[in-house]
Amino acid sequence: MEDNKTKNIEGRYNRLRDSRSPYLLQHAENPVEWYPWKDEAFIKAKEEDKPIFLSIGYSTCHWCHVMAHESFEDEEVARMMNGSFVSIKVDREERPDIDNIYMTVCQIMTGSGGWPLTIIMTPDKKPFFAGTYIPKHNSYGRIGMIELIQRIDDVWKNRRDDVEQSADQITAGVSAAGPAEPGPELGSEILRTAYSQLESSFDDTNGGFGSAPKFPSPHNLIFLLKQWKRFHEDKALDMVEKTLQEMRKGGIYDHIGFGFHRYSTDSRWFLPHFEKMLYDQAIMAYAFIEVFQATGKTEYKDTAEEIFKYVKRDMTDPAGGFYSAEDADSEGEEGKFYLWTKNELGKVLEDRDAEQALRVFNVSATGNYAEEATGRKTGDNILHISKSLERHAEGMKMPLDEFEKRMKKIRDKLFDHRELREHPHKDDKILTDWNGLMIAAYARGAQVFDNPALAEIAILAADFILGTLKNDDGSLLHMYREEKSDQTGFIDDYAFVIWGLLELYEATFEIRFLDEAIKLQEYLIKHFWDFDDGGFYFTSDKSEQLIHRSKEIYDGAIPSGNSVSALNLIRLARITARTEWEEMSHQLARAFASQVDRYPAGNTMLLSAVDYMVGPSFEIVISGDLENSDSHEMLTALRQKYIPNRVIIFRPGSESKPEIMQYAEYTKEQKSIGEKATAYICQNFTCSLPTSDIKAMLETLEETYRAATTS
Repeated sequence: MEDNKTKNIEGRYNRLRDSRSPYLLQHAENPVEWYPWKDEAFIKAKEEDKPIFLSIGYSTCHWCHVMAHESFEDEEVARMMNGSFVSIKVDREERPDIDNIYMTVCQIMTGSGGWPLTIIMTPDKKPFFAGTYIPKHNSYGRIGMIELIQRIDDVWKNRRDDVEQSADQITAGVSAAGPAEPGPELGSEILRTAYSQLESSFDDTNGGFGSAPKFPSPHNLIFLLKQWKRFHEDKALDMVEKTLQEMRKGGIYDHIGFGFHRYSTDSRWFLPHFEKMLYDQAIMAYAFIEVFQATGKTEYKDTAEEIFKYVKRDMTDPAGGFYSAEDADSEGEEGKFYLWTKNELGKVLEDRDAEQALRVFNVSATGNYAEEATGRKTGDNILHISKSLERHAEGMKMPLDEFEKRMKKIRDKLFDHRELREHPHKDDKILTDWNGLMIAAYARGAQVFDNPALAEIAILAADFILGTLKNDDGSLLHMYREEKSDQTGFIDDYAFVIWGLLELYEATFEIRFLDEAIKLQEYLIKHFWDFDDGGFYFTSDKSEQLIHRSKEIYDGAIPSGNSVSALNLIRLARITARTEWEEMSHQLARAFASQVDRYPAGNTMLLSAVDYMVGPSFEIVISGDLENSDSHEMLTALRQKYIPNRVIIFRPGSESKPEIMQYAEYTKEQKSIGEKATAYICQNFTCSLPTSDIKAMLETLEETYRAATTS
């Protein structure tokens, strides 16, 4: 076996060679003597009295690639790092627990954060330096790696007491940065405050919130939809629609292969950071589905279905799980896979089709894309749309249906041509938490679009997760690549998979998905719940103990596991009538009340749960035969309507002891009437008279909701 400590220049590898993480494998041939996060590295640091150089990133991170090329592949930098440090590489997607803690360190020490994340710490894991991207040499006020290593080497050898005192203070600061004492009950006032904060930061011209860079943050839109319904605020729906429409037209959307890029570097959604993340596809699709429910506009349904098409085609493992991400770079250049020149379009398309594509996608000979370093235009174009297809069709004096057919043909030709290019790197690890989000989106799409094929994709993914990444003791593992890892699951794994299973239950009414959701929720409570102050820890009581056991609530690029758990708990409580879970949901919200109160708009997923707690909310039992058309028609009508804060339970109408009774005993007497599909609508612990009239069912729901929110 080769000595895996030797350098790449000799054609050998470091200790990352046996990793499953694509990110760590990208660094396996660096001349830096990298270690994975294992006891071996910390033992070595103590024995050799060296600080730890911790570098955290992920495989599709553009600036991680830049720093790797400038420094970690550089023999001079590697020689200095190997002499002064024990160096550890961590994939933030494989170990989000480590990333969460040391990102908090970076934010405390520098006021900001990002990836690559650079931490220098003592052998007992206490940090004393934090930064993000570091060039090889000092540049524009940013310290370089050469200078940093020299400086750290000096203070470590000559000012050790100062280093250790600073490390102790920073570590204490991390613990102090957690949630304060539990606060009061959160109510409708904080919902109004969050809405006002989002409204004040809304970009009326381009949609979205704030200025550049702009992130999709679809959970903000999901929250705003609820406030449109609650407060009868048309502006809330306008903000949601404007944002989704502008994103869909902009360069942040892949108009040829579909799916959303990570974020926009400008305020108008034009210039994206080109990586594609699975979680963005999931939550964006979910938001588009809900807006379709709210408006009935097919453009939102079409976009959600395009996202699903992209994920199924490019991000789905044959065994059913979903891959994590696609890189921004190909052939060493960011975005190259997605850019087009005018000449290239002209060669791929016939004259009339080329003319149409140039107009619709705003392609010019000089290009609209500039090199990041020089600002020089290269002739490349980011495809984007500046006006509706209806207006384009009018301008070309073409019927809209013909125009749209031609656009599909154009897209198909461009897609086939683009497939011949070198593709960006695909991160093919399967993460349990992100898969849960994607299962939730597919299952919700199956319900609203009445599309069983989407449910089948969700079922296959759920069966993969439950069959491959669930242990015999009921716990979840976090990651799969080639074979499952031994990394225990985090709160997000449980919360997001439970969300997906609840959506799958309502899409299929297969009891097994509800059963699995309940078992996972019970495990999560037993091993993650803070029985003193409420809320879920990020890690299990069986997980590796780091310098701090954190509890997360901020809804950033992804909603927090606590926010989603608050929703899961109240949904499960309403399905099962387990009131202790509803109280736990309230306790969770109170646990973070002081933190949320500081900036409500940063916690919109949790506030979606608060919206549910405040009510109105509904438990809707449909009793009938799933194979009959009347049950199908009733469920379809119900699912296509935007009704926030409701659960749907299906009870086989003629059975005296259906399976659902073992979880929802109250359904015992809710039988179908006259052998017809029958709806029982319950709200505030009271059920209305059953009805088999679909129109009457929907009117009751709408009137009850409106009465409760206008009183």
